[in-house]
Amino acid sequence: MDREHQEKPSPTGGLSEPEAAERAGHHNATVATPGAQRRVLVVEDDPTIVEAIAARLRAEGFLVQTAADGPAAVETASSWHPDLLILDVMLPGFDGLEVCRRVQSQRPVPVLMLTARDDETDMLVGLGVGADDYMTKPFSMRELVARSHVLLRRIERAAVAATTPRPGSVRLGDLEIDRTQRRVRAAGKDIHLTPTEFDLLMCLARSPRAVLTREQLLAEVWDWADASGTRTVDSHVKALRRKIGAERIRTVHGVGYALETPPGFAGENGATGQATAEG
Repeated sequence: MDREHQEKPSPTGGLSEPEAAERAGHHNATVATPGAQRRVLVVEDDPTIVEAIAARLRAEGFLVQTAADGPAAVETASSWHPDLLILDVMLPGFDGLEVCRRVQSQRPVPVLMLTARDDETDMLVGLGVGADDYMTKPFSMRELVARSHVLLRRIERAAVAATTPRPGSVRLGDLEIDRTQRRVRAAGKDIHLTPTEFDLLMCLARSPRAVLTREQLLAEVWDWADASGTRTVDSHVKALRRKIGAERIRTVHGVGYALETPPGFAGENGATGQATAEG
């Protein structure tokens, strides 16, 4: 992605006006806060933004390190093992998309991407390389912190779920969702989904053919009950469609989405139909 195609940052550095003044902390330093357990790596080349994000996260009890370019981000992630990566798309060295690819190939980690443009194509590309969520500049620091907590809670829930016995798989025609291993197969082929995409698919699969509003999906999957985030839902649905097939998810304009099912489907516990629950 070419830097010249990105919008130039605003005088506030991409932050909302009241938050542009939140500038504290030391660049590339780790500050241990009493009781802090979660590590966050913030990758951003604008000093105003990175210092404000780092200060706010430290105030929330996180351990924070920062990096200002692609190579430094990959090196820090490899040595420091963060629990969350907050990652700007445009960076010196190589861009945030390449950082995301390299970090995810070493060790899966939730990624919140920051972009200077409200461009859905950029967002879909980011989700395609393993990002879990995104925010556009200027952003609310309060919302960034909330979304960071949400991503970390999802990882915790996934870890608990992995050790909790539950029904093995759900079949919807040639779509198979293995809840225990968090794996998906469509038309006999393994489909790689990000943790967020898998949670979104499972949310839809729990109520096949039922229309779930964007607000319901946002609350259930992201644990974020703010209508301002519904575009996040739309972008993740598009990314999911690309992987499992567009025809499997129906859009109900002005309302939300529904997971399509084969003819004769009667639900997970139904006596007829091609879809069954196993395990």
